[in-house]
Amino acid sequence: VQLQASGGGLVQAGGSLRLSCAASGRTFSSSGMAWFRQAPGKEREFVAAISWISTTAYADSAKGRFTISRGNAKNTVYLQMNSLEPEDTAVYYCAATIPSGGYAYTSHLQYYYWGQGTQVTVSS
Repeated sequence: VQLQASGGGLVQAGGSLRLSCAASGRTFSSSGMAWFRQAPGKEREFVAAISWISTTAYADSAKGRFTISRGNAKNTVYLQMNSLEPEDTAVYYCAATIPSGGYAYTSHLQYYYWGQGTQVTVSS
């Protein structure tokens, strides 16, 4: 099983990025998926999650700026990030649960599969 995150980069404050995560090795059609991030010197924190029935949840810092979505095949998850701020600078990780209920889990403990991360840097 592999989760491959991509789409990170360097952007100015106020700009946008779209992260993608492609999952392979098994079907994730009944799994929840999410994005977490970790900034230097800080703990990994929840950003956004989406269940297999498209229920969503967002961290307060992401509400109104970020949108999580899934591809039609359910094995891909996206994170559209708008109005980026320097505080959004971090490595962003995608994650997936084992087959689960229709909840958008916000705890990293619920996620079994993890991608390698993609760097997002927002300059002021």
